[in-house]
Amino acid sequence: MTQFIIPLANASAGDAERIGPKAANLAALGQAGLPTPGGFCLGADAYRAQIAALGLEPVISRFAAADGIEQRRLSVDIRLALYERPIAPPILAPLLAAWEAQRAASAGPSAVRSSSLIEDRKGSNFAGQFESFLGIDDEAALVTAVRACWAALWTTNARRSMDTHGLSPAETGGLGSTIAQGEVVPDRIVLSRQGFVRKVDVGRKDHRESCRHGAAAMPQAVSSDLISTPCLDAGQAVTLGRMMRKAEAVIGGPVEIEWAFDDVGFKLLQARPLVVEPITVPDEIWRKHPGLSGHPAGVGWGTGRAVVVNCECELTRVAPGDVLVTRIASPALSHVLPRVAGVVAELGGSTSHLASLARERGIPMVLGVLEATGRIPDGSQVAVDGVAGIVRWMA
Repeated sequence: MTQFIIPLANASAGDAERIGPKAANLAALGQAGLPTPGGFCLGADAYRAQIAALGLEPVISRFAAADGIEQRRLSVDIRLALYERPIAPPILAPLLAAWEAQRAASAGPSAVRSSSLIEDRKGSNFAGQFESFLGIDDEAALVTAVRACWAALWTTNARRSMDTHGLSPAETGGLGSTIAQGEVVPDRIVLSRQGFVRKVDVGRKDHRESCRHGAAAMPQAVSSDLISTPCLDAGQAVTLGRMMRKAEAVIGGPVEIEWAFDDVGFKLLQARPLVVEPITVPDEIWRKHPGLSGHPAGVGWGTGRAVVVNCECELTRVAPGDVLVTRIASPALSHVLPRVAGVVAELGGSTSHLASLARERGIPMVLGVLEATGRIPDGSQVAVDGVAGIVRWMA
């Protein structure tokens, strides 16, 4: 292996400043004995070497001092160069060698995921703002995915998130997609601190993403018995809960995990710090008004005017201090978060990307609220309890 390739089993994989917190956390989980897919990381030094090979350093140096219009133009130029131009040979050769070695050791296709130096840090996880690619089984797909991950650092959504945290791309080096994108209501299983199942709320899972090796994932309708059946039985939930507690010990605090399950068992794919807030006692007056329950995002209590949105083109109606009421909790709504007092969505769950971004910003959110857009009157005063998972409105 060269300086650009860092196997996740190596001690050097703990260096988050070199391979990013996401990859470093995954390496730490594996080294602690937790089941992970393994793999390797293409370090931030490879990204910098590619920038130099493409002659982009002068362009990037102008980015920080440029005005908004110029920054947009420069980011497009940088993104296109990273995505369309070849990977430099000193990076490509060891990348392909490492990938071929991994393929020889495993039977299935690969996944390529971003691990930016600014991603999955406490208070700034950038959930859903970068790229992941599944079903990689040939060199062309691998190379395209790597270039797309580099280019994603310069997309509009990623730059907006960085602006929120005072960061700049110039300074930085799942199939749970239906859940992450907020398209379905996932199961919600509550465990006690001792690891026993206390409650199971079956979600509304009318479709799933089906992996097609060598092609994009496809949405697939599921049978009625799967819609109403929990994805995990009690024993599996307890096992996963124990893994999460061990991951908390590894990371050093509350975490949210991403996992997969196959014939062999569980694999932990990701663990990142989780923002947790205490329950806020609401004003008693709100207890007298009608309410709906859903999945809590985990932070805050907020009130404001309800703005019911059925299409993204209506988002211009949302003013500072409003509560957004919508159907799908899509990451595309992330640019609205800085100005709202809360979010209520009919679909999605506490593990969606938008919920992670809401926790990061301290915005109360309740997801999976059945018929929210039809039952909550547009323009009414609403209160969103992002810890208890309840939204109430003044009729």
